[in-house]
Order: sequence, then structure tokens, then C-alpha cells
Amino acid sequence: MIFESHAHYDDIAFDKDRDKILKSMKEHGVGMIMNISSDFPSIEKTLLLTEKFPFIYGAIGVHPCDCKCLTEEKIQWIKEKCKSKKVKAIGEIGLDYYWKETDKDIQKRWFIRQLELAREEGLPVIIHSRDGAEDTLRILKEQKACEIGGVVHCFSYGKEIAEQFLNMGFYFGIGGVLTFPNSKKIKEVVKWLPIERILLETDSPYLTPVPHRGKRNTSYNLVYVAEEISRQKNMTLEEVIEMTERNAKKLFFSQERHG
Repeated sequence: MIFESHAHYDDIAFDKDRDKILKSMKEHGVGMIMNISSDFPSIEKTLLLTEKFPFIYGAIGVHPCDCKCLTEEKIQWIKEKCKSKKVKAIGEIGLDYYWKETDKDIQKRWFIRQLELAREEGLPVIIHSRDGAEDTLRILKEQKACEIGGVVHCFSYGKEIAEQFLNMGFYFGIGGVLTFPNSKKIKEVVKWLPIERILLETDSPYLTPVPHRGKRNTSYNLVYVAEEISRQKNMTLEEVIEMTERNAKKLFFSQERHG
């Protein structure tokens, strides 16, 4: 079964038919879903989804574009929510220099603090890094994130950057962008990466793959991503689905929980 490693089913785009979509996941070959938080309302909604659906697990954390609202008191609130056995990661956290909502120094401060939280809780991290590869890598190395583990969500850099993340033991979230006609760089990275380090993700409702680009994304579409990976790596579709499921389970279900 397909393991969806990064979706946002708490998003308002699913308000009209969320339950219908989620209840039909197994019909579409999707066995497990990681729902990823980005701010405090989405943390609450993610936790509710994990309680309602046995196959949904959660990552809780604050996205770099929303982290200016963070305080140590709020970090402790997140820490308390980590007591849920359905919480399997801290994320999505990181750096985003494309959007200008939040000062870079503020982003770096709370990225580091949330990495510390992940270490405290024995949870892996889900990294968001856009136009900030150098600072992301520097912080991860300084914080010895190789000891924490995690995945670089929606990986969009080249092979040289990929190699540095790989050397730290990180996984790579690969989604709909791989299917775009102009995605030469990420295709080269996927062809080069060990299959043992690749996770399937959609970022639903965003980044819908070809042939449904421009429409709302759901985990149903992961088969198109898996098909493209199979082409790039000369593997069968079944092998890609099996390996990426195994990878996700190893990352999210094999961690030492603290607290």
C-alpha cells in the first residue's frame, strides 16, 4: 500500500468533502497518511484527524512563514501535544526565504528551537527549505540533526545539495513536481538517489501532478509520482510503492520516544 508522507487534510480546501475523500483512501491503494501541521490551528485539526482515522498519523510544528508568533510557552504547548502516540514527527519546520513574511533571524531561531524539541521528544523532523539551502544545511549540521533524523519535504535543490542531506541520513520527499515537463533537475536527483531514501508525498491540496495539474491534489494521485520514480530508476511500480512504504515506516515508526 502507498504511504503518503506529507499531506494537509486539515486545509480548508477539503472542508466540503474531507471525510468522503479520507474514507476512500484504501480503494485508491493508500494505506497510511502523515498529516502535516504548519501553524497552531492546523496542529489542533491534525490531532483531531489522527483521533478520527486509524490510518492517519500526525506531525506537529510551525512552518517558517508562521513562526514569528512562537514563544517558549507555545513550544511547551507543542511539547505537551507530543504525548499523543499518533504524533510521529515535528514539522513542518525549517527556512523559507522565498516568502518575506518572517525575518530570517526569527526563522532560524525557531527552526533551531523546534529541532531541539524533536531531540527532546525522540521524534524525526519534516524539513521545509525554500531558497535557503545553505542556512538549512548549516543549522542541521550545527545541531547534529543526523542524530535526530527526518525528511526534506518537497526536495527542490540539485544533486550537490542532495548529497549533503543524504550524508546526514535524511530522507527525501518526492511529489508532483517530479511529473512536470520542466523538472529536469529533480528527475536527475531522483535517478541518482538510493531508493532507500525516497518517500512519496503530495503536499495535498497543492502541487498536483500531471495529468491533473491545476486541480486540487489528493493522495489518490501518488500513483503518478510513483510511476515517474519507477521510470527514472528502472524499477517496477510495485517495487517503488513497497520500498517507499518501508522507508516511511522506518522513519516514522522506529523512533525512540522520550518524555
